[in-house]
Amino acid sequence: MIADDRARLTTRAASLSIATAIFLLLLKLQATRATGSVAMLGSLADTGLDLIASIVTLLGVRWAAIPADADHRFGHGKAEALAALVQVILITISALAISWRALIQLQSGQRTEGLAMGVGVSIAAIVATLGLLAYQRHVIRKTRSLAIRTDHVHYQSDLLLNVSVIAALVLDQLLGWRLADPLFGFGIAAWLLYGAWRATSHSIDQLMDREWPEDERDAFLAAAREYPELAGLHDFRTRSSGTHRFAQFHVWVPADWTVRHAHDRMDAVELALQKRFPGTEIIIHLDPEGHIDRETILPSSLTESST
Repeated sequence: MIADDRARLTTRAASLSIATAIFLLLLKLQATRATGSVAMLGSLADTGLDLIASIVTLLGVRWAAIPADADHRFGHGKAEALAALVQVILITISALAISWRALIQLQSGQRTEGLAMGVGVSIAAIVATLGLLAYQRHVIRKTRSLAIRTDHVHYQSDLLLNVSVIAALVLDQLLGWRLADPLFGFGIAAWLLYGAWRATSHSIDQLMDREWPEDERDAFLAAAREYPELAGLHDFRTRSSGTHRFAQFHVWVPADWTVRHAHDRMDAVELALQKRFPGTEIIIHLDPEGHIDRETILPSSLTESST
């Protein structure tokens, strides 16, 4: 998939997230006033932060889509990881605020009300969220966008939040269990913190240039074995930046090959690999057979040969 297509899909997904968040925010604001439920308040706060996070996501994916320039030769893809970290901060603040409100509710023993309004709004939110999640999954499969994936985590948690609100209202108003609402509030806060922790690890991995997952590295090396020119592949390194990925390695070539001959053969192999791994920039460094560069930083990587 070309960069323009990725940018269009991720921008559309982020815009749909914003529209969905605004719709849900207005619904839940009315429901929170009608029910006085801390679980509904937690759901409202989460949706409000989802709106802010979705705006950050939109800015992040648009920034990440800017082509490489003189000051950013590897592109702007890590803007997505930065946007994801901002979302994590917002999620954490939301979880702490919900926990504090749940504690106050637990101490006061305040009852909820407006069962029909609360349940109806929660069901409407579930339907809208399911539609958004389906489209986000489509975009993630196409683009591998970290920012959209993090946004997807938010809205996955919304499904649990809305089910929790329904359960809390029913248990409180129909069964008379006053602890239900604050306890579900604590549960919602814990779930949000867990989602923030997961999103943090993905963002930091990109910012720290973590290697691709082992199965992706193995798939690339397996493909490389199909080309005789790459029999001397070594010093294989990988990283990701937003939706763009980088693979670089050294290759031993016969010492009697001319620079032109080696260049032409490697160009053909690079083009073939890029078709098999779209969105990946491949950087190949040629070494005379048996030569070891002094800049090698991982001696063990010398064993990662396609032979």
